[in-house]
Amino acid sequence: MPFVRIDALRADRDRLDALGRAVHDAMVETIGFPPDDRFQVLVGHQGAVSTLRYDDYLGVHRDEGVVYIAITMRSGRPPERKKALYRRIAELAQEYAGTEPRNVFIVLTENESVDWSFGHGLAQYAEPSAPAAPAAPIEPVGPPAEES
Repeated sequence: MPFVRIDALRADRDRLDALGRAVHDAMVETIGFPPDDRFQVLVGHQGAVSTLRYDDYLGVHRDEGVVYIAITMRSGRPPERKKALYRRIAELAQEYAGTEPRNVFIVLTENESVDWSFGHGLAQYAEPSAPAAPAAPIEPVGPPAEES
C-alpha cells in the first residue's frame, strides 16, 4: 500500500529501476510490506527541460547524483522502523544503483486508511459505514430521589 515517487537527476531506465528495487526491498525488509505491494512513479530529470534543485542543508553535501524519494503510507509505524527504513534505502541505493548515501533524500508522509483508493472508486481500506446504534437512556447521576 505504499505509494513511492523517486526523482533522480540524469537517471536512465536501469538506474531508476535499481532505485525502485532498493526502496521496495527496504520497505519489505524493515516495515513488513508484502512483496507484491508495489506502487511507484520513477522519474528521471535530464537537466535541460526538468531538473532537481539542492543545497548543502544540515551539512550534507549533495551533487548531481541526488535522488529524491517520497513515500506515502498509512500511519502507525514507530520511529525505530522509520529510521531503519531510511538506513536500508541508503544502503541498497548504493548497492543496487551506485548512489552515494549522502545523495539519498527521503521524505515520508503518513495518512489514514480512508485516504486510499486502489481502483473502482472505492476506499478499500476504509471501514464500511455502520448504522448508528440507538442511544442508550440517560441514567440520572447522584443520590436517588426520596419517595413521598
